[in-house]
Order: sequence, then C-alpha cells, then structure tokens
Amino acid sequence: MGSGTVPMKGRPSWHDITITDLESDNGLLVTHINQTQDLLRVQKRKMQSNEVQTTEEWLRNHSLESMQLTLEDLLKKGDVVLNARNASEQIEFTAKTVVNFESKLTEALELYHQRIQWLLEDSRKVFGLIKGNKVGVLIDVSDISCGPRLLEFQKDLLCLIDEQLCYKKQLYFLSFGTEISSLWENPTNVNVHVLHEARQWVQELQPSGGCNLLKALKKVLTMRELNSLLLIIGSCPDQSSEMLSDYIQQCTLGRKLLIHAVTYECSNHVPPAVLKNLAEVVGGRYHCYSSKSENYDSSDVCLLLCESQKAKNVLNSIKETFQGRIGDSVIGRIQDISTEFTELTPTSFLPKPPKHEGPLVIQMPGFLAKTSVGWLKTNGLKAKKLSLYQVLAPNAFSPVEEFVPILQKTVSSTLHEKAMMQFEWHDGTVKNVHVDPPILYDYQKQLGRMVRTYERRINWLSIASRRIWGTVCGQRVVILVDISVTNSLYIIHIQHSLRLLLEEQMSNKDFFNIIAFGSDIKSWKPEMVPSNPENLQNAWRWVLSLQCKGSRNVMSALRRAVEVDLKDKDKHLSQGLYLLTTGVPDQEMHAVSAYVADVCGGCDLHLHVCLFNVNSFDPSGIIPSRYASPNETASIFREIVHAANGRFHWFGETGIYESDDISIIVTEMEKAVNYSQKCALLVESLKQRSGSHLVNQFIPEEDLKILLKKERSRAQELLPPKPTALTLARMNIKDNHEGEKNAALRALTWRPTSAKAEIPPPQPVKEWPQASEKKKHKSKKQPQISFSVFYTDKGKNVGAVYRKYPKTKSVRRSVPFATLPKENEICSSKEWLNKYSIKKLKLYLPRMMFGPNCIHQKKMVESLHKKVSAKYCTIFPSVEINGIVKHLQFQPKELEDYVEQMERVLHCYIQRIQWLLSGSRRLFGTILETKVCILIDTSGSMDPYLQQVTKELTSLIWEQLRKSNARFNLLRFAEDIDTWQECLVEATDETCHDAVQWVSKFQAHAFCFQDVEALYVLTDGKPDTSCSLILKEVEKIRKKQTIKIHTISFNCSDRRANEFLKKLASQTGGRYHRCIGDVDGQLTAHRMLTEGFDDEDDPVFPFFEGDDLKKLAQEVAKARSFLIQAKSFRLLLEKWNLDQKDKFLKKKKSSVILTDSRSYP
Repeated sequence: MGSGTVPMKGRPSWHDITITDLESDNGLLVTHINQTQDLLRVQKRKMQSNEVQTTEEWLRNHSLESMQLTLEDLLKKGDVVLNARNASEQIEFTAKTVVNFESKLTEALELYHQRIQWLLEDSRKVFGLIKGNKVGVLIDVSDISCGPRLLEFQKDLLCLIDEQLCYKKQLYFLSFGTEISSLWENPTNVNVHVLHEARQWVQELQPSGGCNLLKALKKVLTMRELNSLLLIIGSCPDQSSEMLSDYIQQCTLGRKLLIHAVTYECSNHVPPAVLKNLAEVVGGRYHCYSSKSENYDSSDVCLLLCESQKAKNVLNSIKETFQGRIGDSVIGRIQDISTEFTELTPTSFLPKPPKHEGPLVIQMPGFLAKTSVGWLKTNGLKAKKLSLYQVLAPNAFSPVEEFVPILQKTVSSTLHEKAMMQFEWHDGTVKNVHVDPPILYDYQKQLGRMVRTYERRINWLSIASRRIWGTVCGQRVVILVDISVTNSLYIIHIQHSLRLLLEEQMSNKDFFNIIAFGSDIKSWKPEMVPSNPENLQNAWRWVLSLQCKGSRNVMSALRRAVEVDLKDKDKHLSQGLYLLTTGVPDQEMHAVSAYVADVCGGCDLHLHVCLFNVNSFDPSGIIPSRYASPNETASIFREIVHAANGRFHWFGETGIYESDDISIIVTEMEKAVNYSQKCALLVESLKQRSGSHLVNQFIPEEDLKILLKKERSRAQELLPPKPTALTLARMNIKDNHEGEKNAALRALTWRPTSAKAEIPPPQPVKEWPQASEKKKHKSKKQPQISFSVFYTDKGKNVGAVYRKYPKTKSVRRSVPFATLPKENEICSSKEWLNKYSIKKLKLYLPRMMFGPNCIHQKKMVESLHKKVSAKYCTIFPSVEINGIVKHLQFQPKELEDYVEQMERVLHCYIQRIQWLLSGSRRLFGTILETKVCILIDTSGSMDPYLQQVTKELTSLIWEQLRKSNARFNLLRFAEDIDTWQECLVEATDETCHDAVQWVSKFQAHAFCFQDVEALYVLTDGKPDTSCSLILKEVEKIRKKQTIKIHTISFNCSDRRANEFLKKLASQTGGRYHRCIGDVDGQLTAHRMLTEGFDDEDDPVFPFFEGDDLKKLAQEVAKARSFLIQAKSFRLLLEKWNLDQKDKFLKKKKSSVILTDSRSYP
C-alpha cells in the first residue's frame, strides 16, 4: 500500500515504528532451554578467559590515578575565588561535585572488594591467578607436603586443571620429591586427550622423599617455549632461597618468564617466607594458601588492599578538609587543601601505635646506664672474686722439681700427687690442689646465683628501648637516623624507636642532637642542645615530620656530626654517636672504617650501630644504590664498629639477633657453667680416690638424700669369679686344638661316660702350659675366636661350637670417607694440601682401581705355541689407560661412593679458593707468621694505585694482623725508606689505629728488625739495582738471620720482574702472590658450586700465577678429571653388566631350543 492511499473505514492507519533500545543478538535468542544453558556456559568461559589479568595489569585501568580519583584530581574541579574580608585565596566546590567525587570513590572501593572476592573463589583461592598461555607446573610431592593430605591436594589440583589450565595453549607437568618425574618429555598442546592424561597423572601422585626444587628447576628451565612457571610447594625446599633465586636469574637472563610461587597448606611459617622472598627477588608473584586461616597472603590481594586503603584515606581527607558550606557550594582555603594533599604520603597507610603522635611521656632513669663491659667490672666473676682459680689459689701448689747430683737428672716430688688432686691451671701448667668439698659446694651455689643475676641482666637488655638501641651511656649524644627511600614502609617503626629512646634514656644526658640522612643531611638543631623536657618534646615533633627519600649517605652524616656537633671532642669525655640504619652505606666499608678509626682515636668518642633488619622490598620501585644481604650488612657494620671501639646491635621485628652487650654476658655465664663443671669433676675424682663417705659427710642432709638416690640407681658391677684349675684346663683347649699328651691335663679334662666309671687318681700339676704359650706368642697377635666347649658321649672326646669367627681381611680397598676441615685453616696451600690432597685422603683413582693384578696380560702356552689371555679377562670389563689395557674390578656402587666423596672434596677445594680470593687475602695473600713486616712500594709508578693499596692495607691490618694478634711493622720504600715503628709491635686496637693513620699518609716518591720471621713485599716492577745482586745480598742476610720473604706482584705485566719476584720468594722459602684473575676466579667458583662438575672443560679457573692459588687450582683440575673418569667407568660397568645379562639370557634361550630339538627328532 502506498503512502498516499486513503485508509479503509474502521481500520487504523499503518505507522513506521523505529525501535531504538533494542539490544543486539547475543546468541541467546533461542527457542530451547538446553541450548540456552549451553550458550550461557560458553559465554561464562569466554568471560573468564578474557579476565585473566594480574592485579598489576588490572590496576593500570582501575587504579585511583587512572580513574582520576586522587586529591589532585579533585583540586582541578574547584574554582579559585578571592575572600573579600582577608584577601586570601580560597577554592570553591559545588556540593554536587564533592558528592559525585565521593560516590565514585565508593564505587571504586566496591570494585576493589568485588575483585578481591573474585580472586578468593574456586581454584583462585587455593592457587591464585595463573598467567601465561604456555605454563609449566612443578608440583611438590615430598612426604611432608603430600603425606597427610594427598587426597585433598589431588582434588584441588583437578579443580585447577578444569578451571584455569584448560584454557592454556600448552602445558607441562613435573612432580618433584627426592627425584623428579614428568608427565611428558616436552610441553604439549592442550586438547581433550591431553587434559584427560593430566587428570589421570594427578590421581596417581604419591609421596616421594624430600623437596629437591633445584633439580626440578634444572629440568624445566631448559624448555625455552614456556612463558610461565607455576611452583606448588607444601614444604621447605632442600636448597636455600638465595641459591634458588641466583639459579633462576642466571637461567632466565634475557628471557621473559613469569614465576608464580604457591605454598599449599603449610603449617610452618618458613616455607611461605622462603617462597615469598624467592618470588620478590626474581620479580614474580606469590600466593600462600591455608585452609585453617582466613588471611591470604597474595601479591594480587596485597596490591588491591593497598589501593583500597588509598581510597579510604582520600575519603577521610575530604571529610576532614571541607568544613564550611555556603549555599550549595563547599569552600576551603587553598593553603589548607594543599597542605592536606602534600601530607598524604605513603606513611598515612601504615598502622601506627596508640598515641603515636601524642606528646612524650618522659621518664627519669634512676641510675646511670653502663655498657656490659663496664657493668662486669663490678659484677663479673673476677670482680666478685668468684673465678675458680681465685677460689683454688690458697690450696694450690706447683710441683716441686730439684736436680739430684747423684742421679744427674731433675726429679719431681710425688708426695703431693698422692695426697692432692692434679688440676690444669689457666696458664697451661698443672698444679696440685687440695680439694675441700664444703668450699666447692658453697662456691657452686654462689655461681648459680651469679648466673641468675646475668639472666636478669639479659632480660633487662631485651625490653623497652634497650631492645632497639642497647644502653645509651654517653653524656654527649648525637643520634644518626637513616631515612633513605628503602625505609618508606618502616618510617613508623623508626619514629617509634626514636620516641622510646627520647622518653626512657635521654632525659639524664647533658647534650644531644638528631641528624636524619638520606642522600641529603637534615639536622634538628645546628649544634647540640641541653637535654631538657622542652627540647625533647620539640625533637619529637621534628621526628614526626621526617619523610624517607634518597640513598644512605652515611659518610656525610658522620662528617656533619663530628665536624659540627662534636668539634670539641678532645675537650670532653663520655661522647657517643648512635647510628640507626637498615642497610649498607653508599660508601665502601674501608673508607668508613678508616674515617671512624681516625676521628675516634685519641679521644673519648665511640660509634655504636643499631642495625634494623628489614625486608628489601621497595614499593616505589627505586633500587638502592648499594645492596647486600642481611648477613653481609651485619658483617660490614661489625667491622666499622670495632674500628671505632663501639658496640654493635642487630635487631628486627622478631627480636634481637646479635648484641655485643648481651654476648659478653652470655660469655660470662658460660664461664660460670664451665667453673661449676670443673668443680664437679674435682669432687668426683676425690670420691673415686678416697671413697664417697669422706665427701658425703660435708654435704647437707637434704642435698645428700638426692645424691644417694642417684647413687643407688646406678648398677653395681660385680668382679668376675676366680677360675679354678679345671676351668683353666678347659680354657687351654682353645689354644691346643690337637691336644697334648700331658697326663695332668688329661686327668683334669677327662669326664666319665657314666656314673659307674672309675675316676683315675689325679696327678700333681707342676706348671700350666698356657703360660709358656702366652710367652711364645706374645708378640704375634692371634685372631679373636669365641667358642664354647662341651663333652661328647663317646669316651673322652670334647666338642666345640664357634660363636665368633676371626675377621677376614678384605682384598679390595673400599672407598674411604674423606675427613675435611669445617673451617678455613690459616696456612699455605702447600701445607693445607699435605693434609687434604687427593693422595692424602686416599682418593687417588688410579691407585684405588688399578693395582698390579688389574693389568691385562697374555702368557705363552707352549702346547698352543701362542699367547693366551688369563681366565679372568672375560669376567671383568677392560679399559685402555695410557696405552695399557687394564681390568675394572670395582662395582657401580663403589664408584658411586667415590663420586660422592670426590664431589665433597671439590666443594671443599672451591670454598678454599673463594676464601683466598676474599678480603685482604685477594691482594696480599694469607699472613702465616706472627712476627712480620709489610714492605710497600711507593715509587712514582705506584701513584695511581696508592689509594687502592691504602684501602687494602687497612683491611689487612684489621682482618688478619689484629685477629691473629701478630707483632708487625710497616715500611714504605721509594728513593728513601720510611718505617712506621723502630721495632715490631703487638697488634692491639691502639697500634692498629695508629698504623691505619700512618698508611693513610702514603705519598709517591740496611734494613734491621729484630725477631722478624717474614717479610711481605708489595711492588709493581723490577728494582732499580741488579736482580742477581739483590739475590746474593738476601742470601748473606739469611745466613745471619733466617727470614722468609713473600713477594706480591701488584699490577705488574713485566715478565722479567715477575720472574725475579718468584726467584726471591723461592730462594728464601717464601711464597709468590699475584692478584690477577680474581674476578673470573670468583665467578668460576660460583658457577662450579651451582652448576656442578659434569663438564671437565667448563667452567675452568683462570691461570693463577700465585703459589697458593696455583696449587689449589691444579688440585681442583686433577679432582675434576678423576670425577669424570669415575662417572665414565660407572657408565661402562652398567653397560657391561647389561650386555652380560643379555648374553646369559640368549645362551639360556638357545639351550632351551636345543633341548626341544633333541626331544623331537
């Protein structure tokens, strides 16, 4: 019908209707309910697969910054107006703007809550969100992980496969316990059959020993096609997190691999901490699940909670800031809003203690604090006259020795030895002591009371502010506080620590100041001020305003404190610097140590370090300028503190890890316990000599009853009965198996067959033949044989039953267990290898495996007129060694034991090389003697390197000379000679400080010391005079005085100069050392310890020219070659055994066939 036609009567006209709100067909416009449900299920799976985003990726579009919901975004929505009354600028917001902004923040909070709820549903609750489309799954099946909860674990794994892993492109499954087991050899594309195999494999998992995660990583990280790795662990790995993280970082270098670590139902807190640390170090994600706890520690959830807290803080700031309302607008001062915005730092998200920002509650200490060293001067065992040697001294007498002219020798008196007890004195001598039990008993009681006093002292040091700072003892105190950016999450802890210090320990000081340092230095006051309540309150308000930024410029903070606050340090007593920090300083340890040793020497100034152990995670992503592990950091500050005569205190959130104050108290307690044990030994020795009744009469009745009960409980040993003549005769049969015709013996050993038999008269026995037998065979050791003798029914025959047979000597040498040192010994490599070389450990492979009987030989047989091999040649496999055919007579198990021992030896060798390449030993080698002189070349060619040599020499003084209490001197030579001291001096703290100061003044431009054992000469080239002339002069000097000369080649590439230094050291019995290849050596050692010793040619140590390193590197190469040979021999034996087994089966089969053919002609 056209548009111009007239409509019919009674019928409405047609209209073109356009539907604008009609939704597009989404596939659900169907006519059957089953089809609708299928489409809904498919749509839900597509939605799930599209939402696989980590929280970090999801927040890129839903964070407060991306949704423009920060306070800065709110400020942009307001209008600036001028107040006519006070001409101040104000910012005006409409009520609608503020309400809309608050509603959007509320919606964002709800969105974060929904995301968290979604993450804690289904398999995501147990394993987290799995990212990546080519996933490798490593499952821990150790006994601890799978033993008690295997069925539940398998159920959760099946749920993970059905809900998340089924959407991936490729999968790879591997289980690990003590050994590893994989489902497929390579990653496999996902399909229905692959998922079915995975489900069956999961249902067949069984517990398998330990948790060898490193072995599983070595297997899976070789598969380059994987882009995601899922670690599911229920127990603590066998390897440390540092070793695992280093291995992952090395294998994933230049490769993008997502690491997702999951801890499953761990009752112990150690595995989650290890996996969390591992994930953070390698840049991965972690998820910790426990069905017993509702708190889920997950990287995804933590990010959402942090963002949610930011939104809540913005809402609170809006409510606190906008107070006045005019009409439908909200007005506030621009200054107030800006201040509110700038104060919204990450610290506002951190939990705070109660009344954290309130005023201080200052306490006045009732007594002056003392260090534990000072406290023990009045409360120690020696101060209380409770040292064991002080107690025994009145009754202790030295042995009397006199020369007897008639005997022409010195004779010692034995009277005291019989009447008294011998006791070793503290100086190593033995004295005769009269033991008085009542005195020793009372002395032990006093020791017990002192131990309880020391325990109370330790408890007092472990509470309140002393748990963080130790005891603050100085009267003029400067506090240095680390506010670097890495402490952003711990600023509340640092502020609270300062609050406790100001409240409890600073009110009785004379003067104080606080310096905060990051990259820049902030001082509370220009100089120190009196420590009164007003100044303490002002200092606390200043501490509350601190914000973390920058790195750790410790040196600048120390310089500021020493040069400004403590500029008159020489005029005052009792001064202290207290450094609170969380990591290593920006400067090198040698520089800081040298500086503090210089400024603290000669005055009463000490540097004390309080190290706060925190995690190294930085939320802003800023990497610190220098990083070290907690143990390395503690070691660095320990050296710095000891150089400054201070105290070291290391603590964390869980308690005190190390404290010099507590350590010295613990040492005193151990000394008291040791004294008490020695008293008990003295009393026990007296009881054994004189009888217990002489001692018991001096012990009180109550204590005596307890001791008597213990004595009665002990089993008393009875003496064996005295043998009769008949017994001796029967025992004689053991040594006379053939019998003797001695009538006397026959009479004693004869027994009638019945009671009616007549007994012959006995004859006198003149002597026992067994005595003469013993004399004859006394020198020759007889094998121990145990048997019982009995009479038989026939005549006078005697029978015997053997109970113990003589031990047979084994012809084959078993693999010995290598006894290796637990700590590094201070000796040369030559001396060290004399005790721990492969030959000394009896692990020399050719000598163990190939004796004289192992050589394959052929002998001429005259009847055959040719050479024929021996019969045993077909029994053992053969190998060719250096052109000679030899037989292997070892078993695979013995070779496996040899491989295990050799790997232990190699680990020991490599750790020794690492030790030689560390610290001052890298440049100077190991100082062996106790009376040494160090000669340093300061000629013009050494000018560019003097600063480096100075640092290393400072380290040598403190690290080796001071620790060994050596007597030493220093000498520098160029055109002239300059000595530090006129003679050798002992290495005390004062002399070491003085030596470091003298070394720091090095500039570029007839020797006679008494009692010098060795010289250590460091130079960079040949001498100005003739080398042969020097060698001759040195030989003349050695005829008068035996001195070893150890030479050190520093940055010298002249071959002739190095050869001269080698000759000089060799001629005088010294060692040659050259610090070259140390970096490559450390890297090679690290690779060997982490990668193993499977390849003999990679990695290989660089060529060391120094004697110590060269000998060790050669021994390592020899050990590696033996290890490779042993492994190849083991494979050869296993293959040979399989071949022999196959030959036997074929032979048996052929014989069966032959028998059958004969049965049926």
